[in-house]
Amino acid sequence: MIYRDKSPYLFIVPALLILSGVTLFPLFHLLWLSLHRRLLIFGIYDFVGLDNYGFVLRDERFWNALKNTIYFTGVSVCMELLLGMAIALLLNKTFKGRGIMRAIILVPWAIPTVVSARIWEWLYNPDFGLFNYLLGMDINWLGSPFLALNAAIFMDIWKTTPFVALLLTAGLQVIPKDLYYAAMVDGASSLYIFLRITLPILKPVILVVLLFRTLDALRVFDAVYVLTGGGPANTTETLSIYAYKTLFQTLQFGYGSAISMMTFLSAGIITIFYVRLLRR
Repeated sequence: MIYRDKSPYLFIVPALLILSGVTLFPLFHLLWLSLHRRLLIFGIYDFVGLDNYGFVLRDERFWNALKNTIYFTGVSVCMELLLGMAIALLLNKTFKGRGIMRAIILVPWAIPTVVSARIWEWLYNPDFGLFNYLLGMDINWLGSPFLALNAAIFMDIWKTTPFVALLLTAGLQVIPKDLYYAAMVDGASSLYIFLRITLPILKPVILVVLLFRTLDALRVFDAVYVLTGGGPANTTETLSIYAYKTLFQTLQFGYGSAISMMTFLSAGIITIFYVRLLRR
């Protein structure tokens, strides 16, 4: 019988307890609050069970926020993956100044989101913004419902594509060069090599990138909030912004907690989907 020393597990117990307290306690407290009607300004704290969730499912504003969140997530993640792949393939090649190029590309990702959103707000300004100046047009980018949401998506793509490119570049670096040499000797085209060698080997990295970016985009808050505040007329409001306004502006802690739990459940379902793909 092989004896296994279990003492190393004892050293990670304190860290696990701290992480559990930091993550699980707020989650259970959020769930508990979502089962109550909690209004601080009126001193109301009543247990209502699943009534808040029933109201969420009948709330048109919630469904509009969910639609905006899904649209934001789908468009931004797809575009970031495509652009990030193109940049990663470029950075994986050997050329003069590659190190400097990698550093420059990471600049948008290194800038805090609030700062980036404020910069893009100036660029979108209808009176003295750079975009209207270059186009020679008078467009209210953040005043139109359709343009405002897509303007926020464009800003998010600019900021987060370097992160995607960084992860994909790391994945490309571990692919054996011998596979490429063998394929080129056999006369394979660049497109064939990409589809038959690069993509299959890179698939686990792509799934991890999609998982990280999808979860991050689902809880988008600061990028849209700084640009539009959820307006005009709540047409760019995401789930995180709606939950924030409900919790901290109207002080409906019970209903705001229910919205937050629905956001958490949505992210959990997508996580399970990605994890199953990774296992396959």
